[in-house]
Amino acid sequence: QVQLVESGGGLVQPGGSLRLSCAASGFTFRMYDMSWYRQAPGKERELVAIISTGGSTGYVDSMKGRFTISRDNAKNTVYLQMNSLKPEDTAVYYCNARFEFLKKEYDYWGQGTQVTVSS
Repeated sequence: QVQLVESGGGLVQPGGSLRLSCAASGFTFRMYDMSWYRQAPGKERELVAIISTGGSTGYVDSMKGRFTISRDNAKNTVYLQMNSLKPEDTAVYYCNARFEFLKKEYDYWGQGTQVTVSS
């Protein structure tokens, strides 16, 4: 059974930091590109950051320099370190795993973890 379980969300003051974790099980984690997405109230889900199977990373411009994505294949876990948080970072953060093989895409989502940035 495939599972992606996010943790680490919560309430933080502007300028603060949080580290999100996503623990994966039920599939071969090291073969999947991993991403973090977020969805704010009334808005569409948007990509935050991605890390490939080889460790290459990419970020949405507004997160560059503040967020860092990393993965630990030995622990089947992907992380999102978030620094200098702003109220506009408030959202539910979702973990995504994606793998494509022979034109078939395997795409898994976690249940999300709430991040609230407020004083």
